[in-house]
Amino acid sequence: MAEAEGSSPLLLPPLPTPPGMAEVEAPTAAQKDQKESGAVMDVERSRFPYCVVWTPIPVLTWFFPFIGHMGICTSTGIIRDFAGPYYVSEDNMAFGKPAKYWKLDPAQVYASGPNAWDTAVHDASEEYKHRMHSLCCDNCHSHVALALNLMRYNNSTNWNMVILCFFCMLYGKYVSIGAFVKTWLPFVLLLGVILTISLVLNLR
Repeated sequence: MAEAEGSSPLLLPPLPTPPGMAEVEAPTAAQKDQKESGAVMDVERSRFPYCVVWTPIPVLTWFFPFIGHMGICTSTGIIRDFAGPYYVSEDNMAFGKPAKYWKLDPAQVYASGPNAWDTAVHDASEEYKHRMHSLCCDNCHSHVALALNLMRYNNSTNWNMVILCFFCMLYGKYVSIGAFVKTWLPFVLLLGVILTISLVLNLR
């Protein structure tokens, strides 16, 4: 029988979700970033997977804020840093927890072999266990540079302490506002004292 003219169409209720199937929400951008490297960054526990980390050195960083102590992290975020003569620290960074981190991309590792990132970090650390620490020539930055050269990060074997210092300043992110203040406040206070003394002497 045909529908009566002018009658409204029959509205059916929505079908229920089949048992055992739940609605799936799309992951947020933050969740995607956390899962991208396969390990989650944890500032409280000082875990920075695939990162170069940096922390200020007392007195030295007060006068030169771009100079500090550097380390490189494994794929699980454990920090390895050349902390002194014949000593490479593990999970206990010299001069305190990282104030800045520079997140690298493991896809830019061009060295062959399984787990090339961790292998390069391990081999660089073993090498520096046999080296004397030199503040100007062979230091924590050199240890990180060797690791990046061994893994051929960004298809390069020309990493050195100057490039790392510049890139860490350019791409590094502070872990917190407190870390930023810890890095720059002593320098600002010293600069203020120097300017005040200079002004007083010029006014005499």
